[in-house]
Amino acid sequence: MKFIERRTLLMASALTFALSPSLAASVFSGIDTDSDGTIDLNEAKAAASSAFDKLDANHDGTLDRAELRGRVPEEDWVIADPDNDKTLTKDEYLNYVEFAFKRADKDGDGTVDAKEARTHAGRLPMRLLRGR
Repeated sequence: MKFIERRTLLMASALTFALSPSLAASVFSGIDTDSDGTIDLNEAKAAASSAFDKLDANHDGTLDRAELRGRVPEEDWVIADPDNDKTLTKDEYLNYVEFAFKRADKDGDGTVDAKEARTHAGRLPMRLLRGR
C-alpha cells in the first residue's frame, strides 16, 4: 500500500473516531451526570468542586500554582485570582471554571458538547474539571 493511501486511511479512521458519540462519552466520563452527551454549568461546577478537593494536596482550602499544575494559563491569572494573593480559593476556582465554561460554549446554548470540548477554548474547562 502506498504511503499516501495509508495516510488517507489513517485520517479517515481518525475523523470517524473524532465524530463518534463514544468520543463524547469518553471525554465527559464522570462529568456528564445526566448522560445527555453535553456538560452543563451545574455538571461542570460539581466536577470542578471535586477536582479542587483532589488538587488541594496540603488541604489548606486554596490552590497555588504548583497544585494547579498549569491548569490556569498565565494570561488568565488576573481573572482567576481577583485578590491577587497568588492562590485560588474554591469560590475563585469555581468562578474561573464558569468563565472558562462560558468561553467554551461557542453556540451559547448553556452546554459544552464534544465538538466544543475539542476546541482550544474547550480544552481549558475540561482540564479544570479533572482532579488528576
